[in-house]
Amino acid sequence: MKIVIDGRMYAESGVGRYIRNLITQLQIIDKKNEYFILLLQKDYPFLKESENFRKVVAEFRWYGVGEQIKLPKVFNSLKADLVHFPHFNVPLLYRGKFVVTIHDLIHQHFQMRRATTLDPLTYKIKQLAYIKVFKNAVTKSLKILVPSNYVKELLIDEWSLGADKIVVTPEAVDDNIFSIEKIMNKEKIERVMRKFKINTPYIFYVGNAHPHKNIEGLIRAFLELRKKYPDLYLVLSGYDHYFWQRIREEFQYPGIIYTGHISDEELVALYKEAECFVMPSFEEGFGIPLLEAMACGCPVVSSNAASLLEVGLDAAIYFDPRNSQEMIEKILQVLEDANLKEKLVKKGKERIKVFSWEKLAKQTLEVYSSCV
Repeated sequence: MKIVIDGRMYAESGVGRYIRNLITQLQIIDKKNEYFILLLQKDYPFLKESENFRKVVAEFRWYGVGEQIKLPKVFNSLKADLVHFPHFNVPLLYRGKFVVTIHDLIHQHFQMRRATTLDPLTYKIKQLAYIKVFKNAVTKSLKILVPSNYVKELLIDEWSLGADKIVVTPEAVDDNIFSIEKIMNKEKIERVMRKFKINTPYIFYVGNAHPHKNIEGLIRAFLELRKKYPDLYLVLSGYDHYFWQRIREEFQYPGIIYTGHISDEELVALYKEAECFVMPSFEEGFGIPLLEAMACGCPVVSSNAASLLEVGLDAAIYFDPRNSQEMIEKILQVLEDANLKEKLVKKGKERIKVFSWEKLAKQTLEVYSSCV
């Protein structure tokens, strides 16, 4: 087979991580099929070619006109047997065989108006275009890959898709996180604490600050917790985009530390030193940070919404994300019960063994084979 993977989001945090890990594992397990990986020019140097993996520059930003008009010509010129779109942005004009990965349906469930700089009319046009492109992706694809049963059920219920068209391929923790965790020591952790001026004890969150992430809910819960524990801190990490800037402006309180973007080494250090990691989301398609925290020996306190129960099972304790008091009570349980913390850490170490990028790549390869 001649397979083309649209890797233009290679350097991004969410979809990019999926693309990087998928390609890395496919290069290990598949020496038979021929692959062409589409990349933006800036990302071209970061992917190593191998005997059956070739790089192709496709300098078309996602969601743009170039993607819709010019990208199909690239696929046709490569004479692709199959194209894998790791995001829903499939060009409407493409008529070849393709599979698509749908990571979540969050944009359809949550109005992102508060998290955009677009004027109302432009935003409305963008939303309509999104629905059209999404519908094209899920209806015309041969197979749909999803990270959780939760997303699968949403596609079946909301888009009237057949269950046999959707394949669940759970994601995992990056190998780099495991490698760093093994060599992380007290000195390295203290260096990170000094850099960000972080004092212990603290609770930790990492991710973006879109409305569905419920960061405001976590902050309000923390402010209540601080009445009982005045020395407690809240550390919030994530790419310092417009979304986080808005949160920073609204919530400037003592005890809240905004780190901005952090490296993998800093991430591991912050997980390891935290009292717990809190995932307050209203919705998630999967929830890799839960597994990252578990891999680093950090107790997990999570929302019980969407896919999060499916990912964490009994290796975390859960709260209703719309119930602030319940969130506070669950965090307090971890802060005050050393036995519970130890139990969660132990179960977390077992839970992460279920997931691997190698397994995801093997499942994906089986999907490719079934489509040609």
